[in-house]
This record gives sequence, C-alpha cells and structure tokens, in this order.
Amino acid sequence: MSFTPIVPTTGYTGWLFLERTMDSQRENFENSAEISRKTDYFAEKIADVKTADDLVADRRLLEVALGAFGLDDDINNTYFIKKVLEDGTTSDTALANRLADKRYAAFSDAFGFANLAGPNTERPDFADTTVALYEKKQFEIAIGDQNEDMRLALNAEGEIKQIAQADRSNDSKWFSIMGSPPLRTVFETALGLPSSFSQLDLDRQLEVFKDKSQQRFGTSDISDFANNETQNDLIRQFLVRSEINASINATSPASIALTLLQGF
Repeated sequence: MSFTPIVPTTGYTGWLFLERTMDSQRENFENSAEISRKTDYFAEKIADVKTADDLVADRRLLEVALGAFGLDDDINNTYFIKKVLEDGTTSDTALANRLADKRYAAFSDAFGFANLAGPNTERPDFADTTVALYEKKQFEIAIGDQNEDMRLALNAEGEIKQIAQADRSNDSKWFSIMGSPPLRTVFETALGLPSSFSQLDLDRQLEVFKDKSQQRFGTSDISDFANNETQNDLIRQFLVRSEINASINATSPASIALTLLQGF
C-alpha cells in the first residue's frame, strides 16, 4: 500500500502547508509498503554489487540507484547508464562530464565503479546514504503528482544548498544550476526569464543569470543561497511567478477557445 501526500492548495500557501506537515508526511511515505520493499531489497543486496554490469543486471537495484538521483526515466537505458558508470568522472572525456545534465556525474561519482580502490558500494554507509536520497527523491515525485511546482521547490530546497556550500568558483556553481533541469526551471521562473532564454550562448546565459539574481535577490553569489532567508525568497518568488504564469496561460485566447471547443 502506498501513501499519497496531501497538497490541499497551490502556490506559496500550499508550500507553507507542506512545510508544516513535511515531517509527518515523509515518515508515512517512507514507511509505506511499496517504498519499504524497494529500499529493504537495496540495503540487503547493494554490497554485493562490484561493477556497473552487476548493477544494470538487477532492475530492482537499478531502480533505486537511478531514483536516488532523479534519473528514474533512464531505467531502460542500460547501455547508456553502464557507460556513465564505467567512465567515472576523472577524465574530461568521460560521458558524464560531456553531458549538460550534471545529475549523471553525481550518480557516477556516488557509485565509484571507476575507482582504482574499488567501488563505493563496499562502504558500510553506502546503502543508508543512497536509500535516504531515494526516499527524498521519490517523495518529491509523489508531491509532483499532486503539484509539479511543489516538487520543483522541494528539489531546489536541498539541491541549491548543496551547490552553494561546494568548494568551487561562483561561475562553476552557476553552471551547475544551469546544468540541472529542475533547478534551472526554478531560477528561470523566479527571475522572469523566457523559455527562449536557453537558446543563448552559455556565457551570455551566465551573465544574465547573475545580473537578474543581483537585481532580484541582492546577490549573484550562489554561496549566499545557503542562507535560509535567501533560499526561501527564491522558492517564494518561483511559486508566486509560476502561479501567475499559469493564470495568464489559462486566460489566453487560445486557452479560452480550447475550453469552448471542449464543451461541444
């Protein structure tokens, strides 16, 4: 039996409700039979996995492994996933490093099948760490089934802090945001950037992101988003703008015409 999270309303009001009930809702979700069955199996079997071949050969393990990094849709792309894992991330030519979506690099790093000292699956804390990531991501997906904006906000809350606290240059952190589709969506919406924005040259995108962030949040330094106040401002702005955009789209001439046609 699965647990369905409750999101009674949209926008920032819905977010405040979700924040108040988060702990109890997550506990109920993680203790549900469906999630427990998957995570128990992973915890029991993952230490026996020594290679990328071992992982992709066991669909139940692969489901949790991919799900922990928000890569659930790649469950059938076993050749691609095997290549990502086997290449590792130390070489500039590694597949994960050539992909714009940096979740693949994080996934490859976490399992460490390219490590000379052996994969990270042998570490005693590996199962617990991966299961915790999986439970978090799957809760976000369940929330997204109720309201996609809430899912994006939940993801941003954790991901932005991780990037903000990383020991890297500010531009590198911005590129990490630009390379994460869910987090990029949150920033683009919060900053009022159009969908065509992604077609610009990457360096120009970086410049615009930083300028807009300075104007809206008073900073272009991603490290400042580790601060709860700045992070909350980002999420609030995203949810408010997203709701406004949805309202505008719902009252556009094309939308009204479609609604009228559906009545016939």
